[in-house]
Amino acid sequence: MDFDLTKEQEMIRKEVRKFAQSEIAPVASELDEKEEFSAELTRKMGEIGLFGMFVSEEYDGQDMDYLSYIIAVEEIARVDGSQAATVAAGNSLGIGPIYYFGTKEQKKRYLPKLCSGEGLWGFGLTEPTAGSDAGGSKTTAVKDGNKWVLNGSKIFITNAACELSLGVTVQAVTGTRPSGKPEYTCFLVEHGTPGFKAVPMHKKMMWRASDTAELYFDDVRIPENNILGLPGDGFHQMLATLDGGRLSIAAMGLGGSQGAYEAALKYAKNRVQFGQPICKFQAVAFKLADCALEIECARNLLYKACWLKDHQRPFEKEAAMAKLYCSELMGRVANHAVQIHGGYGLMKEYNVERFYRDQKLLDIGEGTSEVQRIVISRYIGC
Repeated sequence: MDFDLTKEQEMIRKEVRKFAQSEIAPVASELDEKEEFSAELTRKMGEIGLFGMFVSEEYDGQDMDYLSYIIAVEEIARVDGSQAATVAAGNSLGIGPIYYFGTKEQKKRYLPKLCSGEGLWGFGLTEPTAGSDAGGSKTTAVKDGNKWVLNGSKIFITNAACELSLGVTVQAVTGTRPSGKPEYTCFLVEHGTPGFKAVPMHKKMMWRASDTAELYFDDVRIPENNILGLPGDGFHQMLATLDGGRLSIAAMGLGGSQGAYEAALKYAKNRVQFGQPICKFQAVAFKLADCALEIECARNLLYKACWLKDHQRPFEKEAAMAKLYCSELMGRVANHAVQIHGGYGLMKEYNVERFYRDQKLLDIGEGTSEVQRIVISRYIGC
């Protein structure tokens, strides 16, 4: 077994960490406080190649392995969850479905702009009454001549309402299968299409500087060539997209854990009580030791899942495990970090307060922790 990263992967970690510290860290708290999505930061992240990392050069991607992309997300999340969410959703949920399932024409039309960071794309799955039960979608599309008429709504959709958003992939019910179950098809819906409206969502507890939207479709007419892949393949496409997306959410949990741990360790070394740094007290030292231990375990699990995917081996079980473990780990680490900071950990001037809030979405997005346990239990034969 070789646990060494390649020189290219080490360079990616170094350069993305440098970018995150110099460009994101100075403005993260302000953007969070103002609930402000930064198109400028997103473009800068595009300029250094953080979008389309796993996309081939044919479509202006970086043609890297999936682990390299995950390392990049991890390093952004180490500093700020909001910007990591923009990158993770932009790649796994925006670019991914088009790259893996789109026609050559669709790829050439959308991917170059998305890979440059000049444009973003949303992933319309969740609905007001269809969250964990993705099969409960009520958005419909009905064939009318050579077009499809789309009606319904989506909620909690990332990268779908900001100034850089070009459109969204939408899953809709398009019929009934012989088994009696709904048939789902995915459509590529561009902004500016009559009847399509995206409304930004505010007053979020977490990821306040990322773009989250409600989507409304009122007799939106979609041309036949805007079907993603084949009619009826929508549910398969969505599930496959979520499998890959879970790795990026895991990377956010891992990176956020690392950032919170480092902040707590630094504070514990400098905070003096009873005549010595508080890291010398066993109660604090053991918390930090537990954090270091679990972060190491989480990184090995996540990187193994990425290795499986990069080698075209089944990785779905490991992706669910990594998403579950890394997400919940950040909760434990952020909680320890706030506790170690004491009263200061409750103040916005300390980053651990933001890490503590940002973590909660990881237990919910891309399939809740409960859903991950269902997925894992099925893989182990329960």
